[in-house]
Amino acid sequence: MMSEVSFSGLLVVTMVGFLAPLLLGLAPALRLPAVVLEIVAGIVIGPSVLGLVAVDLPLQVLALVGLAFLLFLAGLEIEFDRLRGRPLQLAGLSFLLSFGMALLVAYGMRAAGLVETPLLVAIIISATGLGVIIGVLKDAGQIETDFGQLVIIGATIADFATVILLSLFFSREATSIGAQLVLIVSLALLAVVAVVAILRAERSSRLAAVLQRLQDTTAQIRVRGAIVLLIAFAALAEWFGLEVILGAFIAGVILSRVDRDRLMTHPQFRSKLDAIGFGVFIPIFFVASGVRFNLGALFASAATVAQVPLFLLVLLVVRGFPALLYRPLLGRQHTLAAGLLQATSLSFIVAAAQIGMELGMLSEASGAALIAAGLLSVLIFPLGALMVLGRDREPKTEPTPNSDETNREPRGERRESRSA
Repeated sequence: MMSEVSFSGLLVVTMVGFLAPLLLGLAPALRLPAVVLEIVAGIVIGPSVLGLVAVDLPLQVLALVGLAFLLFLAGLEIEFDRLRGRPLQLAGLSFLLSFGMALLVAYGMRAAGLVETPLLVAIIISATGLGVIIGVLKDAGQIETDFGQLVIIGATIADFATVILLSLFFSREATSIGAQLVLIVSLALLAVVAVVAILRAERSSRLAAVLQRLQDTTAQIRVRGAIVLLIAFAALAEWFGLEVILGAFIAGVILSRVDRDRLMTHPQFRSKLDAIGFGVFIPIFFVASGVRFNLGALFASAATVAQVPLFLLVLLVVRGFPALLYRPLLGRQHTLAAGLLQATSLSFIVAAAQIGMELGMLSEASGAALIAAGLLSVLIFPLGALMVLGRDREPKTEPTPNSDETNREPRGERRESRSA
């Protein structure tokens, strides 16, 4: 069996993952997220164009790990200390308004014969690319400001809610909604148990000393523990008949909750996880998503092509318009930027569209149009937000203690995009 496994396709994919950010780094004036180039290059090398690569077993496995890592790191970005007060209320209301609008739009599209499963489409267009906007906010020096944190809270709620809704209504395992809800609650309870167990274990001075001694040796004990947590909850989600992305996201949330003293005892821990995710697995997922992309289905008819700008407009309206609720806190300029960032989504669109097509609830044409709209959203909306932030970098609220330092370099040096 091992002799039948070929790494030639994986070689081409990893080369694309290496060259995409390198080429963008050589052309800094081209403010294109690396993920866009990775997916487009995947389309070119895939069956739709050159036919150099197909999604074989090694690529399929590593792409799935990349998707899990992407959701894991998204969950890890949640700062629970920020999830309180008026910003949380406004972000929650913003998502509820978004989802309500998404339902109206999706059912209207079904009435027009454009989509088959409006609830699935509504869930897909309600998401926000948390990984994308975190990278944009870091580049703009806004990650620690009240503006940045409010946008992150809104994206976090959207990410968490859409992952839950997707797992609840559209799991690959055909069970009732009631059974799915019980399984999701069970998984959440296991997460609470894991948090309590890890926090109690960390109180052991002996264990803490061993962890600190081994964390930067070849053991890399904290990184190994994080990987165990990720795989454990991904496996639990799979055993429960839920989506792996839900388990991965919950694993990231757990680690975010228990990893409280990182600046004192393990300041490089998160960077190591970023290096593994964004350096190895996540680019494989995005290039493989391009390889899977059905370009023929997208251009099969003019009506399908016309769905791309339609879906792009829907993303902007459904996710961007509710950002008006932020205006009392942020002012006009930053509210506009927040709306553009909230309308940016790709990784969830790719994952959910793939699930929908596998379940036969989303046509190949609609799936391709949704992914193409997601690509354009990542290309257009963050750039528009950066232009707005460039005109008015200071939020209208009192800055957080670290915001003065982060705002000195509004755009920062262009880093490899974390546009997951």
